[in-house]
Order: sequence, then C-alpha cells, then structure tokens
Amino acid sequence: MKETRADTWRATMQAVGLHVVLFALMFAGLQWTRSNDAEAAQGEVIEADLVDPSALSAAMRSALQRDPQAFVQPEPAPQPQDEPLEPPVPEELQPEPLPEPIAEQLTPPAPVPEPDEIDQDRVQRDADSAELAQVQREQEEKRRQQAQVDLDAKRQTELERQKQQQVAEIRRQREVAARERTQAEMRAQQLADARNAAAAASQADAAASRPPGNRGTDAALAARYAAALQAAILRNWTRPESVPFGQRCRLAIRQLPGGEVVAVQFDGACPYDELGRRSVEAAVLKASPLPYAGFEDVFERQLQLNFEARD
Repeated sequence: MKETRADTWRATMQAVGLHVVLFALMFAGLQWTRSNDAEAAQGEVIEADLVDPSALSAAMRSALQRDPQAFVQPEPAPQPQDEPLEPPVPEELQPEPLPEPIAEQLTPPAPVPEPDEIDQDRVQRDADSAELAQVQREQEEKRRQQAQVDLDAKRQTELERQKQQQVAEIRRQREVAARERTQAEMRAQQLADARNAAAAASQADAAASRPPGNRGTDAALAARYAAALQAAILRNWTRPESVPFGQRCRLAIRQLPGGEVVAVQFDGACPYDELGRRSVEAAVLKASPLPYAGFEDVFERQLQLNFEARD
C-alpha cells in the first residue's frame, strides 16, 4: 500500500503528541517530589541596629570618617567543618503504563523513508502523463461520439430526403395514371358517342324508310318491347311506401326515334299519389334512352304503357 503525504503528516503529529504527554508526566513527577520546607541558613545570626548619624557624638562621627581598613580585623583561620550533605537526588519518575488502546494510538509509526527526489519527479511525470492520456482519451471519445451523432443525423436526413422523393414519385405516377385514365375514358366516351350517333342515324334512316308504328302486326315483338320498357324503368325506380306492390298505372311517354324520352304524362285513372307519380317520372327520364334497337317495327313516338309497381 502506497503511503501518502497525509499519512506522513498524521504520523508526525501523533509522535509530537506522545512526547508532549511524556514531558507533562515528568514535570508532574518533579513537582510531586519537591519539598516545600525552607532550609536553615548556615552560620551565626547577624543582628544590626539602624542609627541616625546626626544623633552620634563627635567622637563617633570622627571615627566613622576614618579609613575603614583600620578597623578590619584579620580573619580567623578557617576551621574544618563537615561537608554539607548533598540534597537527595529525586529518583527519575517512571511514567505509569498507559492503557493498551491509548498506547497503541500514541505509539509513533515507523519512520517512512523519504522517497528520492528523482523518483518523485518520475512519479509526478508519470501521474501527469496518465492524467493527460486520460484527458486525451475522454476528448477522443467525445469527438467519436459527436462524429457518430453527426453521421446518424446525416443518415436520417438522407433517409427523409429519399422518402420524400419516393412519395413525390408515387404521387407523380398516380397523377399520370389518373390523367391517362381520364383521357382514356374521354376517348371511350367519344367513341361511344360516335357509335351512338351512327346508330341513331342508321335507325333514323331505317325509320324514315318505313312507316313507324307497326304495333299490330307482331304481337310477340310488342309484348317483348313492353317487357323491356318495364324492366328499364324498374331498374331506375325505388317504390315508395305509398304505392302498393303490384298496383298498375297507365303512362303516356313521348319519345324520339332511338328511345330518347321527351315527356311523361299520367292517365287520369292512375291510382298513384303525387309522390308515386314523381318517382315513376324520374325513373323513366333516368332510363332514357329507352330500349329501341330490335324493336323498330313496334316503336311509337306516343307510347302507351301500363306500368306495374314491383321491387
């Protein structure tokens, strides 16, 4: 496990704290063994009296003015004395053992050798290189992600453009198909109109060549003609509720050669109400032109028809 500067600083502070505690215990021991009794001074007690110089006599004042060395007596020879006893040296106080948990906390850690400055520089350079490489990797990853996002956006835009092009192409093809279909229907209608016109012209020529209305000469053809007229009108008619099923009504239809209806009139004896008559008239006009081809021999411009209500 690699030791950090924080671990070194914590170990130093614990060692300083331990020494402070030890010095405090030694100082307390010295205070405890020191005696507070005052020691007696060696030698005789010296007594002195304070005298005012102005109260002395003249002889005393003159004596005080003399040389002090004249009054100094020779010191007596020193007499052997017993050597003073040296004060007892207090025994060095031994600190009481601390509890094991506190001792473990105050025990200074083993000194950690200071790393070589060259190694520190290399470690710092390696750390800086690792951080720089990490930053470069993160920047490269961000650039790659941004490039991927841009690429996805371009792909999405391209897909949208292609989709719009496809929709526009389908719409154009539909418009072309609708235009072609309309043109084809117009051409077909023109051909049909031309054929109808030619048929009408031929029928008119045929009708002009023989007298119209030969109803009494061919009863079977007349019956088929009446049935064809009834079927053509029923295909375009919806029976109202006011007209009973099977009820008959006599009609007078005025038409042109070719079956084009000009007018519809009802006989006064027709039992249909106004709604029923209007519905039958609308069905006859909607069925125009009425059947004509093949029935030229029995064709009549003023046609009398007995219409029967059927579903």
